[in-house]
Amino acid sequence: MATATNFHVFLAFTAIFAFLSLAATATTIATKESVYDLLPKYGLPSGLLPDSVTDYSLSDDGRFIVVLDQPCYIQFDYLVYYETKITGKLSYGSITELNGIQVQRFFIWFNVDEIRVDLPPSDNIYFQVGLINKKLDVDQFKTVRSCRDSLTASPCHGTKTPSSSFKCSAQLNITVCDLAYETVIFVWVVVEWLPAAVDEIPMLLTE
Repeated sequence: MATATNFHVFLAFTAIFAFLSLAATATTIATKESVYDLLPKYGLPSGLLPDSVTDYSLSDDGRFIVVLDQPCYIQFDYLVYYETKITGKLSYGSITELNGIQVQRFFIWFNVDEIRVDLPPSDNIYFQVGLINKKLDVDQFKTVRSCRDSLTASPCHGTKTPSSSFKCSAQLNITVCDLAYETVIFVWVVVEWLPAAVDEIPMLLTE
């Protein structure tokens, strides 16, 4: 009789434990905030990411992974490209060690290495691309935008993606486009590699 009673008590405790575990799991899933709610808590605008985020993870040291349903583009002051997987390190007012976001300048795509805002907040947000710290109006990033999966027709981009080689649109003369491309590349190389006195080399250029 005592054995049966103990067995019933064991079953009762097992059932209660299983119920509490399931309830805790359900609560954790239900209370996971969206990445769009998370960004403002770090002083960053929620519209830095498109509306197509399907999942994200954030570790204790601030490292994160954001997953989109597909690569896509958003037109801000500059055209921005988002890869399916975006990684970086999140801290208050900045995202560093960023991978998976690119910006188009002069028909060429460049990786965005860091995004930050002023502290205390101002009207500006900064995209660091190599040695260039591009200052932009932060208001354009306050609204979460839809993300398109392809480029619309515009001069000299054809159907390329940021990782593909530069191609001209069929409507334009290939020689003219190639010339424009080569000119941009030449200017970029000269600016990046032209020798200068050590004390004249800027650590970071803000434009």
